[in-house]
Amino acid sequence: MSTTEPDALLGPADIRELAAKLGVRPTKQRGQNFVIDANTVRRIVRTAEVRADDVVVEIGPGLGSLTLALLEAADRVVAVEIDDVLAAALPDTVQARMPGRADRFSLVHSDAMLVTELPGPAPTALVANLPYNVAVPVLLTMLERFPTIERTLVMVQAEVADRLAARPGNKVYGVPSVKANWYAEVKRAGSIGRTVFWPAPNVDSGLVSLVRRTEPITTTASRAEVFAVVDAAFAQRRKTLRAALAGWAGSAPAAEAALVAAGISPQTRGEALTVEEFAAIAENKPAAQKPDTDESATTGSDTGGSTGNESAGSSE
Repeated sequence: MSTTEPDALLGPADIRELAAKLGVRPTKQRGQNFVIDANTVRRIVRTAEVRADDVVVEIGPGLGSLTLALLEAADRVVAVEIDDVLAAALPDTVQARMPGRADRFSLVHSDAMLVTELPGPAPTALVANLPYNVAVPVLLTMLERFPTIERTLVMVQAEVADRLAARPGNKVYGVPSVKANWYAEVKRAGSIGRTVFWPAPNVDSGLVSLVRRTEPITTTASRAEVFAVVDAAFAQRRKTLRAALAGWAGSAPAAEAALVAAGISPQTRGEALTVEEFAAIAENKPAAQKPDTDESATTGSDTGGSTGNESAGSSE
């Protein structure tokens, strides 16, 4: 249900006029590519299945294209913006273009990786055009810190979208695929062309849908313990798990024992395993090798390392 005027959303001329007024030029450093097409942001909101009772958190709202479309559909929108100029301007843009919904908008001026709480009611959905260079770490961090987020739709670089949604056995299946699947059922939800952005990126974009699992993965291992196995397995993905997990287990024979106990062939490679199988391996780590794990201290490391590298498209 739309409660706004038809021209409330930002078009190409509006975006450029606003950027010029603010002295803003999109920067590669922050992976900024602003959406300039109103039809595209409305399509994103529809695909995200945003409901009238949703509290939506948006990461990297930029000049506000998607923010305004979300405000049309959701009960409340909380935007997290790191850029000083953009963060200062966005509330004014919302007030000017959607005065009737401005009281339903909140801004958090911060790096999303540092946000541990949000104002107002707990978020139920995450919808964002994520900067390419930090997409996976930001996504996984938000899913970990805000368990009330039930549905997520992110627009990311097509290559990153493929990795997130990949299934075991796929050549791009890796750390992002497994870690995202720990939290949610993940699937590709569409493609976005380059011409709807300013500036137009050199790569295509993809939409990824994540619906949080109603029941967590059944395992006695902690998230941090499972993610440690995932990181080790894909750090040397061309090796068999017996060899790749030797450092994690303390030795190759110890790794083999853990794998056999989990019902997995030591000659298997990480790209063949489901998240449940990684959890089974974590459960069977030799007891003498298990460190005391502070779950709350591992959120950052779980989403960095090989995860961040993979999101940037580096070789594995």
